[in-house]
Amino acid sequence: MKINSTGEVLTVYLEGEIDHHSAKSIREEIDTAVEFNMPSLLILDFSGVTFMDSSGIGLVMGRFKTLQKSGAKLNLSNLPPNIYKVMKLAGIDRLANIDKGA
Repeated sequence: MKINSTGEVLTVYLEGEIDHHSAKSIREEIDTAVEFNMPSLLILDFSGVTFMDSSGIGLVMGRFKTLQKSGAKLNLSNLPPNIYKVMKLAGIDRLANIDKGA
């Protein structure tokens, strides 16, 4: 995972598998970066994600709730088709702007 902060935008480039084994450490790293940078927009870039289970949905929902406290927005970008479908079915598009990517 790579994290880039530019002004008020924090972009997290997720990689590999997001499952119950990896979600906790990903969540902790993102939360630390959000707390430190106080962004007005958090972008989670899924272009490097090869697999995601329901832990990924929990990860997104939790970050949304965290950002709500400060009024920041959440965008999901470059979602592979299978992950885009799961996010839509879970109703994440009501919480965050979703760019399905390629």
